[in-house]
Amino acid sequence: MTQLIAIALGGSVGAVARFLIANGIYAWLGRGFPHGTLFVNVSGSFLMGFLTELLLQRFAVAVEYRAAVLVGFLGAYTTFSTFALESFALIEEGSFLKAFLNILLSTLLCILAVWIGMLWGRTLFAGESLPWTSQGQAYSVLILGWIAIFMATFCLTLTFHFFEWPLQVHRLSLIVLLSLATLTATLWMAFNLTDIPLELGGLFSVFILNGLCAAPVIWLASHLGSWLWHLYPLR
Repeated sequence: MTQLIAIALGGSVGAVARFLIANGIYAWLGRGFPHGTLFVNVSGSFLMGFLTELLLQRFAVAVEYRAAVLVGFLGAYTTFSTFALESFALIEEGSFLKAFLNILLSTLLCILAVWIGMLWGRTLFAGESLPWTSQGQAYSVLILGWIAIFMATFCLTLTFHFFEWPLQVHRLSLIVLLSLATLTATLWMAFNLTDIPLELGGLFSVFILNGLCAAPVIWLASHLGSWLWHLYPLR
């Protein structure tokens, strides 16, 4: 009975948080694409991975608290049904590309977010290596690298709009940036992370994972740059 009350309380907080955050994202980016649902699902997946590692593996937390956070709050904060409904609505209105992107990004980014969350939980709280030692620092540098790729793509998109260069040149530059980001991240991980196997199969898996990570990062940065340019053109 205590667990049910904890889940109900956590679920009510999670539902309210999802409503406020998703509607805030839609107010900022508009409703032409399910940005709000995508954001809450990805951020909720990250928290699920991170908090699962902490609450189940690292710290002895009472079962009621675990249920309130993992089942109640995160269960209500994330939403598969809304994702499915919005994807179906895009298909019905003929926006097949948006529907495909929503399904692809939601699947890949949520899995990636869970993985990153669990890695953070394992490295930041593994034994005595709390904040920024060896592996924890390496993963932090990797995340900063992806943030740098996002900012580079964002600035590149604004530059192309400012100089009115052809769309084909913009797309080609994004493909080159995607290739360089994937290759650089793979080589960096191979030489700096001790849990990355240095054989062909392991490197290929890391390369594919980095490609799946780089593609949505670059796409989102380019999309955001174009949206801001059309909203506030610097001409």
